[in-house]
Amino acid sequence: MLKLNKKRTYLIGFAFFTILMLWQVYNYYCPMFLEELLISNFGAGDYNYLIGIIMALDNILALFMLPLFGALSDRTKTKLGKRMPYIIAGTCVALIAFPFIPFLYIKNSLVGVALLMALILIAMNIYRSPSVALMPDVTPKPLRAQANAIINFVGYIGAIIGALLTMVFTKKQADGVSLVRELTIWPFLIVSLLMIVALVVLVLKVRENKIVEQMKTEMEEGEKLSETEEKIIDNKPLSKTDKTNLWLLIFSVFLWYFAFNAVETFGSLYAKNVLKTNNWGLATSVLAVASLIAFLPSGWLSQKIGRKYSIILGLGLMIISLGCAIFVKSFGIGLIILFAIAGVGWAIINVNSYPMFVELSTNKNLGKFTGYYYTASQIAQSITPIIIGFVMDWLGYNAYFPYATVFMAVALIVFACVKTPHKKVLETSSTNEQQVEVEPNKTEPTELNKNTNKTTKNSAKIKQTKSENKNISNSKTESKNTNNKTEN
Repeated sequence: MLKLNKKRTYLIGFAFFTILMLWQVYNYYCPMFLEELLISNFGAGDYNYLIGIIMALDNILALFMLPLFGALSDRTKTKLGKRMPYIIAGTCVALIAFPFIPFLYIKNSLVGVALLMALILIAMNIYRSPSVALMPDVTPKPLRAQANAIINFVGYIGAIIGALLTMVFTKKQADGVSLVRELTIWPFLIVSLLMIVALVVLVLKVRENKIVEQMKTEMEEGEKLSETEEKIIDNKPLSKTDKTNLWLLIFSVFLWYFAFNAVETFGSLYAKNVLKTNNWGLATSVLAVASLIAFLPSGWLSQKIGRKYSIILGLGLMIISLGCAIFVKSFGIGLIILFAIAGVGWAIINVNSYPMFVELSTNKNLGKFTGYYYTASQIAQSITPIIIGFVMDWLGYNAYFPYATVFMAVALIVFACVKTPHKKVLETSSTNEQQVEVEPNKTEPTELNKNTNKTTKNSAKIKQTKSENKNISNSKTESKNTNNKTEN
């Protein structure tokens, strides 16, 4: 019986809490900081393309750092564990440096803001892969979608806090365009203080080495129930189907982040220039709250219909919401509803995609596969700000939502080609223990199914042999009785 330790999973989620809270504030303010500083230094003009390049230059560092620190953490052995040292170091650097971004913005230093943005990215990328890999390190494979739902739930509480901070502390000057600079330091400072609290809780409550030792038996049982073509073994190449699935997953992750990050990066500027509102933070808050509500049901949904079909449903919801948003030209209840739908779709995608990735790994290379996952997303987030910035400079802001809709649709087409068996994890209400029920892929039997079939055939042969022996024995007995009668 496999059982998810929910309390421990919530605590592990504190690392992701700090990541999403920081990025929510970062992604909201930094494009506006850059726009104002560029205008201040170089005069009025269209700077979307240049802003996109500056944002992307930061992200390019992550292309190398995410797989690097994921792989390094796989090989690290310390008294704190193999992931915790990176989580502690990266969080400390980020929380110290973060408030200096608005400080340099207030001082009108474009170079200073750009350099601090790069430093923040370095710090975050030191611990992003290790912090995410910590969950599957101590969670059996069949339970990872449900555990990832909890991790995302905790993380999005951080995102909501970040969005609320942007709403409270974003005020415009009399010209209706420039920010009140002195207020911008508060969201950054509050985020840093909350990161300190989260880190202390994580260090005191999550003893990595002790938990890994306790989970050894359950982890081995989970390996036997992996949703892969063949059993995943250390230093053994993936099967042809599993390798194809890996590349399809990488490309799919790239595409849906390519679409979604475009909405994130230029959302505040789209709201200011097209929707004529300062309430973009409300829209992102609604998206985050909808995701928060949908995370835990998404883990349950994956047990019922499988991870693949859950993600297809999520992509469908994203396409519908982004596509309909094309026709919304003012900020109101219509856009809020569409962002709520998008939040549910995004939650379903996120809960199920990462577990599908690390399903193809073992505990010895889990950090490396986590790096692959985030490298795919980071490449998308490095390229898409440049391209969407160029497209909007060329076609105007009307290209904002169509751009995201098209690439989300392409992601759906690519992901639909992934082939994977589905195993349901059923939780009994009385004991909170979970059993695994296998639903074999009709065209591609799993290793577990093959073994089951062999066992069934062997059992049938044994029964047949026993039956034949019994018949022979009965025949001998009858013959003996006949001979006795004859003698009498």
